[in-house]
Amino acid sequence: MKTIFDKITRDELIDRINSLNGDNKAEWGKMNAYQMVKHCAVYENMMLGKVPFKRMFLGYIFGTMALKSLIKDEAPLKRNTPTVPSFIIKDTTGDISAEKKNWIALIEQYGLCTDYEVIHPFFGKINKEQIGYLVFKHTDHHLRQFNG
Repeated sequence: MKTIFDKITRDELIDRINSLNGDNKAEWGKMNAYQMVKHCAVYENMMLGKVPFKRMFLGYIFGTMALKSLIKDEAPLKRNTPTVPSFIIKDTTGDISAEKKNWIALIEQYGLCTDYEVIHPFFGKINKEQIGYLVFKHTDHHLRQFNG
């Protein structure tokens, strides 16, 4: 399975991010390209352990089961998968080039990571292997959403 901790995978994702611009239209969902790029940077900050998020109540009930389902195979995330409310970006316009650079810089940091864990707001405590799969799937999901 692809993981963000693999340099070739990171480079492929970065190439896809670089192909995005503010004119890309979503195949599904409510975000525009700027909101998606900013949303993904917020996600990376959490997954790199830079910004902690509180657990959601439903995550305590369904999180472990949902995590196992998501990372059991290489299937992409489903369209219109619900977003953790704290990851919703309300700003609709901004400098997409600057946000892309920020997102890419965050993705490159996965190459420096040692063994670590984070607390995901829905899935709870996740380890480095799980982080690698989830970050790849999340990034791929949003790039497919915008034909990136």
